[in-house]
Amino acid sequence: MRSALTPTRRRANPSAMFDLRPVGYVIGLLVACLGASMLLPMLVDLWAGNGHWPIFAESAIITALIGGLMALASANGTGDRLSIQQTFLLTTGVWLALPIFGAIPFYLGATEARFVDAFFEAMSGLTTTGSTVFSGLESLPEGLKLWRGLLQWFGGIGIIVVAMVFLPELRIGGMQIFRSEGFDTSGKILPRAGEIAQSISVIYLGLTIACALAYLATGMGVLDAVVHAMTTIATGGFANSDASFAEFGAGVEYVASIFMILAALPFVRYVQFLAGTAKPLFTDTQIQTFMGIAIALVLVLTIWQLGFVTGNAEEAVRKALFNAVSILTGTGYASTDYGTWGSFAVVLFFFMGLVGGCAGSTSCSIKVFRFQLLFASVKSQIRTIHSPHGMFAPRYQGRAVSEDVLSSVMSFFVLFVVSVGVLAILLGMTGLDFITSVSGAATALANVGPGLGPEIGPSGNFAGLNDAAKWLLAAAMLIGRLELLAVYAMLTVNFWRG
Repeated sequence: MRSALTPTRRRANPSAMFDLRPVGYVIGLLVACLGASMLLPMLVDLWAGNGHWPIFAESAIITALIGGLMALASANGTGDRLSIQQTFLLTTGVWLALPIFGAIPFYLGATEARFVDAFFEAMSGLTTTGSTVFSGLESLPEGLKLWRGLLQWFGGIGIIVVAMVFLPELRIGGMQIFRSEGFDTSGKILPRAGEIAQSISVIYLGLTIACALAYLATGMGVLDAVVHAMTTIATGGFANSDASFAEFGAGVEYVASIFMILAALPFVRYVQFLAGTAKPLFTDTQIQTFMGIAIALVLVLTIWQLGFVTGNAEEAVRKALFNAVSILTGTGYASTDYGTWGSFAVVLFFFMGLVGGCAGSTSCSIKVFRFQLLFASVKSQIRTIHSPHGMFAPRYQGRAVSEDVLSSVMSFFVLFVVSVGVLAILLGMTGLDFITSVSGAATALANVGPGLGPEIGPSGNFAGLNDAAKWLLAAAMLIGRLELLAVYAMLTVNFWRG
């Protein structure tokens, strides 16, 4: 049975197609919920006695009131299922509206941020990018630290639901491959979409609690453990210190590495595991490929460090493991300035950030399955060249891949490369240098966090960029988080014609 919010491909009449009430209703409810969640950091500030709690009280009232009024004004239009156009608008509208209201505590609070900076930080949080414009994070009020963690935590669970429910239905970037029963993504043992989302939410919360407890066991304070658990499971990368994880001990880095890997695996496999079968978790070729890439990167970087950076074997393994997994999954934590490891390591870090984790996880970037389909297509073409009369269909998980999936994946790759190039040019026009422009464009669209160079690299932040560059990067974070096509589709004339 379909939910009222599940997109339907039936052709709606033109008047209903652009009825914004269902979209406004859902967005209004989510904005109101965001306002209610501001009470948590308010209570933390009250407990800490830092005097910052009225800011969150004001922000909560403003956000909940506007969201509630929006939902009430749209409540009489929620009877029909969403059309495809309404679903596109809803998916993009949520990730645009929530950062606007999520920015209010930064704008009114202790950071006294200008709106462009407050919006950039909130967008970076909800898209789980992890780029920041704030410095002196250690001195922020406890409530603001928690708020940054909450934004990323909400963004992490939100993108899993979008990836599992909306993007496959909208045929975005090859995600429709996970809608097919033939690929055993859902399988007969899994419940309907709404129940899947509920199960994933429970698993998401459980992993967060487990991560927080592990951080506590390795010496973190309570607030640090909670915030970093949220941003670890969301693969977001916001930290409570300008030094990120450099101020913590070795045990913390190992714990973070384990949970970043767990968060980068398809959450639907955890649902299947709890439903009674562990086989898909260990036979999924996407997981196998991701783990193989991670192991190879750690080995290469460990050998590189032992040869050119440090002679301490344990430190080399730990730094390679933590930083490679952080960038590969799009988390963006740093325990050292890997920009000083030499040009080979810097280039490797740049490209590993474009790989990402598995589809249906909290990780970002291009995703492993798209590279698998790309190489399967190339392999098929090479075999066809060798044997022109043969039939060599690209295969994934042992099954043939349809043309529409391959076309969608190839379109994604082309759009991603073109988008990075255009954004880099636009950033260069604002006055940024080549390295900052290219790496900034890539890290924003891939939602990784740190770029390259002294300004936006692992030891810097985005505070020094001009306002135009910040707006461009904030827009790129939104586009990248929603797999590009979900946003670009709305820029076409045919979309508005229905």
